[in-house]
Amino acid sequence: MTPVRTILAPTDLSPIARHAVVRAAMVARELGARLALQHVVNVGALDVLRHLIDAGAGELQQKLLDEVREEVAALALEIEERHGVRSELHLVVGNVLNEIASHADAIDADLLVMGARGAGFVRELLIGSTTERVLRKCTRPLLVVKQMAHEPYRRVLVPVDFSPRSLDALRLAQRVAPQAEYVLVHAFEVPFEGKLRYAGVEESALSGLRVSARREATAKMNDLVAEAGGDQTRVRRIVVHGEASMQLLEHEQAQDCDLIVIGKRGQGLIGEMLLGSVTKHILAQSVADVLVADRVGA
Repeated sequence: MTPVRTILAPTDLSPIARHAVVRAAMVARELGARLALQHVVNVGALDVLRHLIDAGAGELQQKLLDEVREEVAALALEIEERHGVRSELHLVVGNVLNEIASHADAIDADLLVMGARGAGFVRELLIGSTTERVLRKCTRPLLVVKQMAHEPYRRVLVPVDFSPRSLDALRLAQRVAPQAEYVLVHAFEVPFEGKLRYAGVEESALSGLRVSARREATAKMNDLVAEAGGDQTRVRRIVVHGEASMQLLEHEQAQDCDLIVIGKRGQGLIGEMLLGSVTKHILAQSVADVLVADRVGA
């Protein structure tokens, strides 16, 4: 299993983005990984500033960049003093999405860490199209941080649909949170169950179908855990009947999970992860941080 060697934390310096940097530092410390901080000054905003201010625009722009550089450096120093992690700094003017993707490629980041909401780009991460654009643009795991980090992740929820992405997500969870417990949840519904009930199929027959589906899913779950390897005593397996997003959010709370790791593509639930309603629902409604896995073999 390939270790996480390099973590990139793009930050807009808002409070929630600072929480993300703290989490990135804690993960980097736990894994012994390299940490890079990035701040992108939006070129479009600078263009507007130049248009509004005719005289002295260049001098004002330089002063603005100097202040931002000092703020990023101060954040890096605070992280080093509090968490013992030194970070590389990257300040650039450009298109935010393009610059994040480009720098992630340049340093071959194994993990991106960003705040759920913030100023500008990060603020829109969960409420507009930006998250979909980021997931399309960056073919790397993306950790969306929602809470202030106080300790390493303790319990990780992994949605399972038995596609190859389920195995990728579990292995990524093991890489990012190696000391955590893992809660695997597979939510199933009998195909056409409502129509079958409407057509007069007896409830005992439908119950039998649910029992068969649960038995098959449990066997697949055991195979998945065995293939992933690691300490199986720290893996909890849950197979539940019901709608996926609702069941995931319920078990996030019931199992007291502080991280959800989901795959971006696959079948069923995971197949919707790029543009579908399940991902948006989980990202918007979960209390826990959300790590979206992308690359095969992650």
